[in-house]
Amino acid sequence: MADDKREELETLLRLQRDAFTASRPESMAMRKDRIKRAMALVKEHSDAFCKAMSADFGSRAVEQSMLTDVAATVGAGKHALKNMDKWAKTEKRGVQFPLGLLGAKAEVRYEPKGVIGILSPWNFPLQLAFGPLMQVLAAGNRAMIKPSEFTERTSQLMAELVDEYFTRDEVSVITGSPEVASAFSSLPFDHLVFTGSTATGRRVMEAAAKNLVPVTLELGGKSPVIMGRSADFAKAGERIALGKMMNAGQICLAPDYMYVPEDKQDEAVAGVSDGVTAMYPTLLENDDYASIVSDRHFERLQGLVEDARDKGAEVIEVNPGNEDFGNTNNRKMPLTILKNVTEEMEAMQEEIFGPVLPVKTYKAIDQAVDYVNEHDRPLGLYYFGDDKDEQERVLTRTISGGVTTNDVIFHVSMEDLPFGGVGPSGIGSYHAVEGFREFSHARAVYHQPKIDIAKLGGFKPPYGKATEKAADNMMK
Repeated sequence: MADDKREELETLLRLQRDAFTASRPESMAMRKDRIKRAMALVKEHSDAFCKAMSADFGSRAVEQSMLTDVAATVGAGKHALKNMDKWAKTEKRGVQFPLGLLGAKAEVRYEPKGVIGILSPWNFPLQLAFGPLMQVLAAGNRAMIKPSEFTERTSQLMAELVDEYFTRDEVSVITGSPEVASAFSSLPFDHLVFTGSTATGRRVMEAAAKNLVPVTLELGGKSPVIMGRSADFAKAGERIALGKMMNAGQICLAPDYMYVPEDKQDEAVAGVSDGVTAMYPTLLENDDYASIVSDRHFERLQGLVEDARDKGAEVIEVNPGNEDFGNTNNRKMPLTILKNVTEEMEAMQEEIFGPVLPVKTYKAIDQAVDYVNEHDRPLGLYYFGDDKDEQERVLTRTISGGVTTNDVIFHVSMEDLPFGGVGPSGIGSYHAVEGFREFSHARAVYHQPKIDIAKLGGFKPPYGKATEKAADNMMK
């Protein structure tokens, strides 16, 4: 990458940090004004954004983009506006006896960090840039956004509109190649948010570590669906199909594989197949069904299926309209279910991120629990069934970023729940008060009374009986 581009990034960061410092302390009214402008930008140009996203994907339902990118982003702004006064309140904290009686006070102030970098992905290009931005602004920060180069039209539109609604020292969008993204992740931000793959997340964290920049990493992994014997397989199948087919499975929280009772496998597979048929009677010319974002990603998914087939998997294409997918270049792919999968198959080793669904079977539910525990912590975990004891057993014996029971993905749409991963599926979280605090510095403030506490407590030399008494009291 050219040195002048790196210099431009560094100059922009200095501009934002200088403006941030000069404006301290900044009013809550100013923070709210920025959030309202971000919401207005999204709402007033929603049609243009949806058209840009459809063009970037090759095919993507405008209605889906309205729900997942536009409405979800506005919802995040509304939730921040409603709660930020409460989130930002100074908290009184306790002090050791008898300091409180002598007039000592302690508090925690939630203060802005400064300039936050947001590295956003292509799968929900508006929501995953502007969703975190709402909380970054609520916490009183400035922001620099680097959206994905894969959704080029959406990124360009975002850059143009941000320049219209914000000054450069408030919010800026930087477009460009992976080299630009790499330079962006190495800037000395006050905090960096990255959403994307675990492999890229490792590189981002390594780059940030050189400047000791704290990171929020929203990654992914293999989010399992565990179906209990008490599950309604028809209803569960439709819900799994919806989660796996939305955005053609290009969702970090999409169900990655199903674990089902051995004697219920056919019923579970039929439930998913029937769910697909009910929602998508055809796929190729169906505007409700998204395309795979790029040729490279499409070829990767085809490769996962062929690898599984070569290694002995039974491959079931769910193709309700009996369409010819081999005679088209629109990058649409039917839901492909893989039975008899083994650990040697690539589909069981990496996050799928597309409409491919491996199925594993168990004799006892603990096999599924043990399997989840033997692998990387997933971003999401889904349990279907009416057996509350079994549900609790699955939840208390596994660890995941979040959980939805008797459905998939929905926990991320709850604004008052934190969203984040654990271990290889992510670090930190946003949404709700947890997100506000992620982008704030919890500043400890202690107010000392007029009395000489150090002398009274035996902390001041020469040490003697008062010191011994203080130590004894502290250890009681």
